[in-house]
Amino acid sequence: MANGIINDPYGNYNFLVELDGITKASFHECSGANSSVDVIEHNEGGSMTPRKIPGLVKYANIVLKWGMTDDLELYRWHLSVVQGQIQRRNGSIVVLDRASNEVARLDFTRAWPSKYDVPHFTAEGNDIAIETLELVCESLVRVE
Repeated sequence: MANGIINDPYGNYNFLVELDGITKASFHECSGANSSVDVIEHNEGGSMTPRKIPGLVKYANIVLKWGMTDDLELYRWHLSVVQGQIQRRNGSIVVLDRASNEVARLDFTRAWPSKYDVPHFTAEGNDIAIETLELVCESLVRVE
């Protein structure tokens, strides 16, 4: 039954990312945050179609992109993993409304940077140099 209330969807342009122990919060882009459940098909005698049961839950890598500056905090986190010192961190993707009030939050746990990409450089360009960091995580939950 209609109640006359219209919930406008949130914009995808006003967000921040919180990471334990990291001060950087402004990013050009944050993508890839999703989860999926593997499907296990099981045949039973006499059935022409398999039964489908849930298998492993998987979380995709979260990809963060930002304009290159002299701030090396995220790069150093990745470098520590390269050097064998994995520092796992919890974090959140926080969606903000037009007045910068929090309206949605996705919490992820035990994240660590698995990939760092340097910007694409070209003498013919005039774009901002964008760094990229991929975070592996072990859970992703939308907080109510």
